[in-house]
Parts: sequence; C-alpha cells; structure tokens
Amino acid sequence: MSLTTPKSSLDRFPLDVVRDLAVSNGVCVRPVLNRVFDTETGTDRVVGVSCGSTLVSKCPPCADANRRLRMQQCREGWHRDAEPEDLPGDQAEDEPNEEDEDGEEQTRRTRSTRRRQDAADLPKIPMDSRTIGSAFTAPNGKTYRPSMFLTLTLGSYGATHRLPHRVPGKGLIPCDCGIFHGKDSPLLSTPVDPSTYDYRRAALDALHFPKLVDRFMQNLRRCAGYKAQYFAVVEPQKRLAPHLHAAVRGTVARDIVRQVAKATYHQVWWPSHRKPVYGSNLDAGLPVWDELSEAFVDEATGAVLPGWDASLDDLGADPSAKPAHVVRFGSQIDYQGIVADSEAKVGKAIGYLTKYLGKSIGETYGDDSADIHPAQLAHLNRLHAHVQVLPCSPACANWVLYGITPKDASANKTPGRCQSKAHDRAHLGLGGRRVLVSRQWTGKTLTEHRADRAEVVRQTLAAAGVEMDDQNELATHTDDAESPRFIWQPIRPGDEDVPTHKEVMAHAITRRIRWRTQYEEAKQRARPPDETRSATDDDRSAATAA
Repeated sequence: MSLTTPKSSLDRFPLDVVRDLAVSNGVCVRPVLNRVFDTETGTDRVVGVSCGSTLVSKCPPCADANRRLRMQQCREGWHRDAEPEDLPGDQAEDEPNEEDEDGEEQTRRTRSTRRRQDAADLPKIPMDSRTIGSAFTAPNGKTYRPSMFLTLTLGSYGATHRLPHRVPGKGLIPCDCGIFHGKDSPLLSTPVDPSTYDYRRAALDALHFPKLVDRFMQNLRRCAGYKAQYFAVVEPQKRLAPHLHAAVRGTVARDIVRQVAKATYHQVWWPSHRKPVYGSNLDAGLPVWDELSEAFVDEATGAVLPGWDASLDDLGADPSAKPAHVVRFGSQIDYQGIVADSEAKVGKAIGYLTKYLGKSIGETYGDDSADIHPAQLAHLNRLHAHVQVLPCSPACANWVLYGITPKDASANKTPGRCQSKAHDRAHLGLGGRRVLVSRQWTGKTLTEHRADRAEVVRQTLAAAGVEMDDQNELATHTDDAESPRFIWQPIRPGDEDVPTHKEVMAHAITRRIRWRTQYEEAKQRARPPDETRSATDDDRSAATAA
C-alpha cells in the first residue's frame, strides 16, 4: 500500500492561487519532496520539506521565517545580563575565523607582524573574561545596561551621483554632474564618470571584506577590555559596496570605536594579480591541466605554470614585496547607544538590522533586469565583470588567468571559472555568510533558537488542553530505537506516483490553517476575560515556526 500526500480542498484551485495562499499563510512555495518509508507498516508517503531559502525572490515564506528567526537571535543576545553557556566545539557555525595578521594560515613561511606605519597604534587595555556589558545605576536606583549599534562602510572609489547639499555661503549645491537629483532618482550612488571609477579596487574590497570585519572585531575586543559579542549583518549600499551593521553587547567609548575603525586594515599577501596574463576569452587559449606535472600548462609554449606555494616563496624572498591589496574602512562610522528598556528603539534597530536579509547583493536595484535603470544596470555589470576574473581564495581557479596554478589544483578545476558563489552576479564578491554571530552571543545554535520558537506554541496549546502535532513523528532516529523506523529518500525526476508541488502546498496550507486556528483558540482560552488584544507578530511568527 502506498500513501501519498492527503488530498486537500485547495487542489481544485489553479497553481498561482495556491501559491498566493501559501505565501499569505507562511507555507514554502518550493517544497523539497521526499519519500518516507515506514519499516513497521510497510507503507510510504511523500512529504514536502521547506526549501529553507533566505531570498524573497525564491521563496517569500522561507525568507521571512529566516528573517524572524534572526531577529529573535539578535534580540535574545543583545542586552543579556547573564553570561551565556558556551557552545560545544571550537566555534559556532556563524563565527568568522580569527587569523594571523596577514590573513594567511600559519605555514613554514614567516612574515613580520609589525603594524603598517600608516596605521595608528591601538591602546592596550587589560582584558576581562566577561561577555556582558557593564551596568550603570541611576540616582533613582534604576539599572541600565546599554549596548551599541554600529555601521561601518568602505571608502570611496570615485564620485557618485548624490543629493543636493548645502554649503555655507554658497547655498544649495547640486550633484557633481550639475543636476539637482531628487531622493527617488535612480542615478543616485551610480558613478558620475564610470571611466574613472575604481571598479577593480571595489571588487577586491568586496572579496576581502569578511577578513576586514574579522580584524575589526578582534581589535575592538582588545580595546574594549572585555570579550565583546556581536550580531552583524553585511549589506550592500546603493553603490553596491558592502557595509556592516553590528549590534554589539556592551559599550565602548565612541572615540575608541572610531580609532579602532581607522586603525583596522587587512593585507592580502598574495602573488601579484594586477592584470590577467591570458586574454578575456575564457573558451580559448587558456592553460590546460597536465597530469604528469600536476599543474596547468600553457598550451602554446608548453611552460608549466608555477604553483601556489612556489609563488608565495618568491614573494617571501623579495624584501621589497608589498601586499597585493590592502582593505580599509572609510571615514563614515555611525554609532548609536541603545538601552535595553527602550523597546521601541531596540525593535526599530533590530528591524533595520535584518531588513534586507531577504535580498541578495545583486538585487540591490531589483530582481528583474528589465525594471532596472540603465545606469544602475551598467554599474552592476561593470562591477560583476571585475569580480568574475579576480581570485577569491588561494584555491580559486581564476589564478590560472594570472599564470599561477591554484593551491590544491586538480583536473576538476576549469581555468578561469571558479565555482565559488563570490563570483556570481547575485553576490558580487561576498561569497560568505551575510550574518555573522559571535560564539557567545546567546550560547545557542540556530536549531536551538528554532526549537525555542516551537516550544512557545507548544506551551500555549498545552495550557489550553490542546495537544500539538508531533513534529518528530517521522524522525529517522529516536532515543529508544536501535534502528530507524522511517527511511527518507529524495524524489527523483521521473519517479512514479508522486504528487505535484501544488498538491503538497495545498496540503501544507490546510495543515497550517488548522494549526493557527488551534493556536489562536488556545490563546483566547488562556487569556483573562478582560484582555482582548490581538495576536502580535511574534505570536504569529511563533505559530509559523511550529
């Protein structure tokens, strides 16, 4: 006997209607279909699992659920008054790596860790082991525990269109192009003169931006005097340069933060890659892999391209060598102090911090090229052209374009076509995580935060005498079983007796409506008779998390 997805009354509606209902009810519109076998009964069923996409353009409900989960994670750790429990293992999944001064792994090569002469020295503060911020007691006896909201940006790469600005004695001055732009002008933040705009440096800064963030956080902790914890989001500005929003637990003097940002830099000690050795034609004339030498070889001359280690040896042997690139923050730094009891301000900051998590970097101007202004589209394309050919890591296949065999190279690498998402149009150099969370922000993983949200619903239902559906009824393993009862297998194209995505969505919508109805009724029963307020967004999102 074969059990598939139960029928729903919504099956008779067209696909676009079912999809709209799925979006409005928080149901995934791109469910991943799996066949689940029950070894005890000998039956099977088809189960749809949420796709988990973080982009609204792919799946609005999953992207919204991810944003709300991140909002909860941010809120829970920002103004803690007790030390969180340590996570098992060396690092949390979102923790960026802390590396040596030049950003490379420690190898047999040594390089001076002396700070650059053009970088200011940082103060040396005795370090306290605490991670929570200091508390201050007012004369009225009330205790305050303030924290910080920081925004850091990269420097300028050339003049861009901007709003009119007022200059004392001269009045209102237009943009450098001579036009008085309005705030809705699509030209804002695009280059005034694309020919002089430094796209290469902009692309390199984007590719190495995460390392600069790592360095800033390390320096901030050293100057803060305690293990400052942070929840940070990398977002694109309108000019497509990445910038950082960070909620930091505790406070550091404003001047110290500015000093740290000014003194923070990241040096890229890589072989020179100023200009590709091979042409822009990625389909012809490129070196090929040679099994005998285990390196790439120039087809025309037969010369073997030097390996990564050899190239670094040559760089280290040159006393006059300079880093291939240096990344720094710009002069614009925004610092806001936020107190825990200012709920409106805290909520606004968290909403602003996570506002654009549902958009990729490449969707800054919109997700449809046909609706993007020509100047914006040209700006995006020019930046992407540089990101495509620059190397993103020592193992990047793009090193072949510069006459170097990448680290750990093999025949599987296609010259000039690195598979890292950093080179994609959607990411424009930022191939890492958009959300960076320090290890002791909450002491919980995202899975544990998700379980907390489901537990809120469970307790509410239990208080009203309603038993929640078992979310782990199809789990592959249980504590009291020697072997799994349920076996999951992904649905393959061409499999028979498989329900359509519309049928799976329709069933999920019906179930979600039933859950939400039960949840609302349970809240009404548990609520005092004189309290008639409606469900909050957190209540609804908690029900969605279930």
